[in-house]
Amino acid sequence: MTALDLSSPVAVVGTGTMGQGIAQVALVAGHPVRLYDAVQGRAAEAADAIGARLDRLVEKGRLTGAERDAARARLTPAGQLADLAGCGLVVEAVVERLDVKQELFRALEEVVGDDCLLATNTSSLSVTAIAGGLASPGRFVGLHFFNPAPLLPLVEVVSGFATDVSSATRAYETARAWGKTPVACADTPGFIVNRIARPFYAEALAVYEDQGADPATIDAVLRESGGFRMGAFELTDLIGQDVNESVTHSVWQAFFQDVRFTPSLAQRRLVESGRLGRKSGQGWYDYREGAERPEPHTAEPAERPAYVVAEGGLGPAAEVLALIREAGIEVREDGEDNGYDEDNGTRLVLPSGGQLVLADGQTSVEYRDVVYFDLAFDYRAATRVALAAARSTSPRTVAEATGLFQALGKKVSVIGDVPGMIVARTVARLVDLAVEAVAQGVATEEDVDTAMRLGVNYPLGPLEWSRRLGGGWACSVLDNLHECAPSGRYAHSLALHRHAYAADQQEGTPS
Repeated sequence: MTALDLSSPVAVVGTGTMGQGIAQVALVAGHPVRLYDAVQGRAAEAADAIGARLDRLVEKGRLTGAERDAARARLTPAGQLADLAGCGLVVEAVVERLDVKQELFRALEEVVGDDCLLATNTSSLSVTAIAGGLASPGRFVGLHFFNPAPLLPLVEVVSGFATDVSSATRAYETARAWGKTPVACADTPGFIVNRIARPFYAEALAVYEDQGADPATIDAVLRESGGFRMGAFELTDLIGQDVNESVTHSVWQAFFQDVRFTPSLAQRRLVESGRLGRKSGQGWYDYREGAERPEPHTAEPAERPAYVVAEGGLGPAAEVLALIREAGIEVREDGEDNGYDEDNGTRLVLPSGGQLVLADGQTSVEYRDVVYFDLAFDYRAATRVALAAARSTSPRTVAEATGLFQALGKKVSVIGDVPGMIVARTVARLVDLAVEAVAQGVATEEDVDTAMRLGVNYPLGPLEWSRRLGGGWACSVLDNLHECAPSGRYAHSLALHRHAYAADQQEGTPS
């Protein structure tokens, strides 16, 4: 099945930001485009707005004047649904209400031909449910673009329960012909990105609610250590707190209030206060004129330790040992049998006798004189590392740990003694949901990783991250988190258990 022919008109119903963006994508690809909005006059206004954006593309050298003029000639505001007859594809981008979408598509079935592909751009509603009342649900698909649609490459092509393979294939190939990167997805709550991304927001909010760190520090650690493009608080301010919370609530409800997707009370209070982010002028941060951006907590300079004793290979943090040696700090190898796994051990002993341990889902309070350091996407490239210590941890141990990472050229943020810290708990949960989604047939490993890299700009797809960290890493971290907070939030999936076991068998590690 090939892509929709360029001579076939594409209709877009709903002329808000997403509708205009989708229309622009189809228009620039070469299709005649018809715009329809239930509110009289809005389709014409949207056509003018798209025309203005085409002008800007010409100014930037991305379109020629002739291409712009041809595109404008192909763009037509429609006064009524009947004007959409003869279209080969209709994409809906109206309000996120199931009843509204169902009524719209029932009306469209009376207008368009039998060979017209019907698509919804919903981000959180069930594609199957929207198509439930149609006479021909087999031609109905989800085409979930990401905002801004003309710029972001990802499109989730969602097959509902009744979607014909031929319809999904045509939608997939059409998205690809439009210059997008499509991924195939089954109809699951949140599809790929909005399902798997929930922990990125949820764990940052949980650390904040547990008084582990303030939003500016959490965001800085996620960016400068975790490698994420934006921190969770600044990203939700950009998305809109009301929008982000609505998606979280929708996914939570769709999964029958699964505790792993529970919304945040802190975010609820923010929405109730009207602090919706950039669009309202205030969210987690203040965007009003003259407001100062809060700085992340950064430790004062501390003296570097003369040496460290390495017990084990530091596992995912092995690069730290190389950095320590390069900084001119002596690394002494401990050959004694101390009960630590030589390959997976994650402990350094400081001159004070205190221990520096890679975040593993436990807290410092359970041990004597331990400082945890957070996971980094790339310890060599990271510019910040988070440390966590219990109140009982020796100040000297905290100072030595701080001085050690500062000697490696890193800023240090000392946060509260929260299990799994910031990056480690976030990545462990992302890996779990990704592995579970693949096991349940939601999407392939490749499509999951592609979706998370392109849809939300993660530095790695969760499955690729899991391979880098080791198959059992996320399972172990979540086991420890679950022991610290046995609410079910951190109970890992059966799929992750099998994933870890298979990885162990492949590596020849006894289970």
